[in-house]
Amino acid sequence: MNLPPNGFLQSISPGDFEILRPHLRAVKLPLSKILFDQGDVIDQVYFPLGGVVSLVVALSDGQQIEAGMIGKDGVVGTPAALDGAKSLNRAIVQVADEALAIDIAHVKAAVAGSQSLRKKLYQHDQLILAQAQQSAACNALHQIEERLCRWILRTRDLVESSKLNLTQEFLAQMLGVRRTSVTLAARHLQAVGFIKYRRGHIEILDRDALEEAACECYEAVKAQQARMLTDE
Repeated sequence: MNLPPNGFLQSISPGDFEILRPHLRAVKLPLSKILFDQGDVIDQVYFPLGGVVSLVVALSDGQQIEAGMIGKDGVVGTPAALDGAKSLNRAIVQVADEALAIDIAHVKAAVAGSQSLRKKLYQHDQLILAQAQQSAACNALHQIEERLCRWILRTRDLVESSKLNLTQEFLAQMLGVRRTSVTLAARHLQAVGFIKYRRGHIEILDRDALEEAACECYEAVKAQQARMLTDE
């Protein structure tokens, strides 16, 4: 069976995939599209085939702080499938690509008929919660440069490219810092040869060095992800 290039769909049983398959449809994930906002009723679940969707907390002054990142390794909208009708976060496309989408009614019907699918969705939901907790600790305790390295590496893993289109404003919002702080950190990483940086574009030159410079949160999230995809 040729499975879609989505880690979650590849991790479920063939039987569970066959329950979902007739209801999956291809959709575009255009840059900056808000899939759902805080407080919205989630009517679709998305399985990204590439790109990056960020789950962010929107503040009253217009700032956004990232709580989690989802790419072709996961699912966007799991709380609705697990009986949580409304979203706690804003889901926004940060790197454009495509996804498979399914109406929430079909997901709920599938979950009602499959304990194993419900377990997998619950594991993924726990992973997103763990990401949010890790992000909160990271923002409180780690230096901006360490956090920027972590974020660049995580994005690279999701899009599988060493060339990233990321604006200063976007990076500042995701890290919860000022743009000038991101600029200074990026310039230093360029000066030591880890990345090539110009406005809106980052190219990774030395991945190993970036991993050395990143905070422990990068490896922690990777380990959590690996467990989610392999646990039965």
